[in-house]
Amino acid sequence: MVGGPGSGASEPGRPSGGQPGPPPIGVALGSIGVDIGWWLDSARRLDEAGYDALWCWDHFVSRGRLADPVVEQWTTLTAAAAVTTRIGVGTFVTNVMNRHPAVVARMAATLQQLSSGRLTLGIGAGGNPGEHAAYGIPFPPIEERVGRLEEAVGVIRALWTGGPVSREGRFYSLQDAVAFPRPEPAPRLLIGASSPRGMRLAARIGDGWAAEADDFVRLEVAWHHALEHEGRVPGDVQLVLGFGSGRSGEDALQGSPWTTEPLEALATWQARGADRIVVPARTTPDVDALVKAAERW
Repeated sequence: MVGGPGSGASEPGRPSGGQPGPPPIGVALGSIGVDIGWWLDSARRLDEAGYDALWCWDHFVSRGRLADPVVEQWTTLTAAAAVTTRIGVGTFVTNVMNRHPAVVARMAATLQQLSSGRLTLGIGAGGNPGEHAAYGIPFPPIEERVGRLEEAVGVIRALWTGGPVSREGRFYSLQDAVAFPRPEPAPRLLIGASSPRGMRLAARIGDGWAAEADDFVRLEVAWHHALEHEGRVPGDVQLVLGFGSGRSGEDALQGSPWTTEPLEALATWQARGADRIVVPARTTPDVDALVKAAERW
């Protein structure tokens, strides 16, 4: 066996950037058109199969199929952490517009404690204006959303010290805010971004950049320039690549190299600097294929 889906991790769900060995593979389980029973059963199976992390998207409704069930990100990950023992849990990513960052800080600290340190917090600027309109959530231009994202990261990290925290920001203000228990250790904080501005923010303040592989390829040269500009190197900032873009339903893993030639796919993306891999699984056949693929490691 050549390592395993979680072979690059230094502790559950928290591998170090630049660590030798193949990037660990995690799974983003579908949140649309599924029920919580399927999600938790799949979580147990992937935990037993040795995958690195369970990731969940942050959506409230299905585009074009409004009656489809949609599981909520944070409550689902909390339930998954409670029914698993080893696998990491992570947000890929949580939308900064959906929740006040002080609330996110508290939620993350609690989930980090409940999961015994298995959380990775990915946070991004959002990208679905129709969903925002449906729920009455503001969707300002990308410049403001990225500005909110940057300020939110500061709020979250400040509250993770326990506090008290007082700050007057452009978007968020706190007055003698305390937040106990402190997360021990603090979760790795990824910036999710597909825009050049968001990518540069990840290079400047993130513990990592969470990106779809297609977006990384488009921004790869700019990413390395951004790291150099910030005086950082790839080993300082995790590169977490997702492979769910443009796939849905039964075709999420159909013909995917992550089930047919996973070792070759890993070698390809490791050579381009990936530290962690996130593949989609939206159906039971997807999960079956991933469990079977794990037997070949």
